[in-house]
Amino acid sequence: MKKFIAMVALVLIGATTTAIYAQTSAAQRRAERKAQRDAKRARLKAEERQQEQISYEDAVAALKANQFVLEGDQVMFPNGQNAFVNSNTNFVLVNGEHGTVQIAFNTVNPGPNGIGGVTVDGSVSDMQMTTDKKGNVNCNFSIQGIGISAQIFLSLTNGGNNATVTVSPNFNNNNMTISGSLVPLSQSNIFKGRSW
Repeated sequence: MKKFIAMVALVLIGATTTAIYAQTSAAQRRAERKAQRDAKRARLKAEERQQEQISYEDAVAALKANQFVLEGDQVMFPNGQNAFVNSNTNFVLVNGEHGTVQIAFNTVNPGPNGIGGVTVDGSVSDMQMTTDKKGNVNCNFSIQGIGISAQIFLSLTNGGNNATVTVSPNFNNNNMTISGSLVPLSQSNIFKGRSW
């Protein structure tokens, strides 16, 4: 009987030890998986920040060279309405002393430019660029042409190539704001309609 009790005691001690070891092992595996997930997230976040910084530096270089395109994905009108648009057909382009503003909506009416909106070309002048303490870049210039006479106010936020452009016509108060990505002219993927 003493042998039987001793055996039962050994079995119980062994089972308890195995259960404790299994719990500890499972907790360690969970902790290791969590550490791996956290390390992967941190690595991806660092890569994303690095890519955003490269995009920002490319955008600033394009602004300084007067060779850039703001590819707009959202247009805001003076009455407060917003429209999400195609970035290939909605843009503000500067190529040296030449500038283009194009707005095109996916409508049945082809509009003056043939793609559902308006495309106007002109000469760029009075380019002024400033950078604040946080690294945000503001750029102001004029575009003068047959179909356009406007002041352009561009704002590029630090840490990426997200930018906004406000087009302020000189003869009326119908300001329009376009938000999107500022890219070098050589990297842009735009489709230009008929201009006037």
